[in-house]
Amino acid sequence: MPVIQINDQSVAFEADQTLLEVCRAQSIAVPTLCLLNSCSPTGACGVCLVEDAKTHDLVRSCSTPAREGMVIRTDSHAVHQGRRRAIEALIASGNHNCGVAGTSGSLDFTDLQMTSGDLESEFDLCPAWGDCRLQDLAYEYQARVDELGTTWRERMPDLSNPMIVRDYSRCIGCGRCVKACDEVQGNRAIEMNGTGTLPTVPGGGSLVGSDCVFCGECVQACPVGALVDKKSRGKWRPREVEKIRTTCPYCGVGCQQLLHVREGKIVKVTGVEGAQPNQGRLCVKGRFGYDFIYSQERLTSPLVRKDGELTPVSWDEALDYTAKRLKQIIEESGPDAVAGVSCARSINEDSYQMQKLFRAVFKTNNIDHCART
Repeated sequence: MPVIQINDQSVAFEADQTLLEVCRAQSIAVPTLCLLNSCSPTGACGVCLVEDAKTHDLVRSCSTPAREGMVIRTDSHAVHQGRRRAIEALIASGNHNCGVAGTSGSLDFTDLQMTSGDLESEFDLCPAWGDCRLQDLAYEYQARVDELGTTWRERMPDLSNPMIVRDYSRCIGCGRCVKACDEVQGNRAIEMNGTGTLPTVPGGGSLVGSDCVFCGECVQACPVGALVDKKSRGKWRPREVEKIRTTCPYCGVGCQQLLHVREGKIVKVTGVEGAQPNQGRLCVKGRFGYDFIYSQERLTSPLVRKDGELTPVSWDEALDYTAKRLKQIIEESGPDAVAGVSCARSINEDSYQMQKLFRAVFKTNNIDHCART
């Protein structure tokens, strides 16, 4: 196998690997903003810089193939400065109030971060504050920005979508949302514009009139506050929520979810990255259809009709009543007089037991499932 040097360590690699992939295989930390796992690289953000020690060039590790004999440094002063400049350029390009000071600021970097939480009451805080990869890197590399660009002021948020807010003023042009839509979900509802700087709907217009299925994969892929859940926007901060892993209740696939819970109430749902079977992906129901559990119309106990009225009863009474009526109907009219419908939200094991009950016990094949959710 070919070998390269990374931080004075000899590392073997596969012929088709990039420098970033080689570093990750060796647990060498290299930051990225634009690369989405399992997708092709774009090299748009410039944050994953490493140094070619032979030429002293800074190269983007996500899109640079590893070659035999290369000598790479990931922790040199030049690398740190290059990454910092890339982060500062991204902050300056948009509406990113990350709590980053200018070089002429009166506070040093540590004091600024200690007081940055007080800013929440002073200006329109980014909805991704505290849950933003760009902000994390700004703190890690102590980014400072004196002159903020103004072109972002012309980028108006798209509020037409009932599920997703697209705030172009906070977009860094990383392309992760496009990769998530095209290469992960295969919907191809969005693309980068002609200059490759902003995502757009093919042919113009809004997401509502596009091929978008509102799965929200683009929202989960966005590393900043450019794409956020409309339902949860402004209702939570990362420090306020508890993340609880669970299984999506909408069908029997078993997709893994993270419930973001604030004061006992779900405020947001995300997919669990790296977990089977969904690998972080969710459909529109799994990601956005969580608030039905708070509906006042939900049944809270079994109902049995008594004297023409549906009356709340205990589970024991409801099960006894159901068993008695099923036996009575089968005795009077035969097994084909009954039928069962298994809810599509049930797990596969429950649906299996349901069909076994009707076929083996009731002796009828009148069993189906309801896909209506």
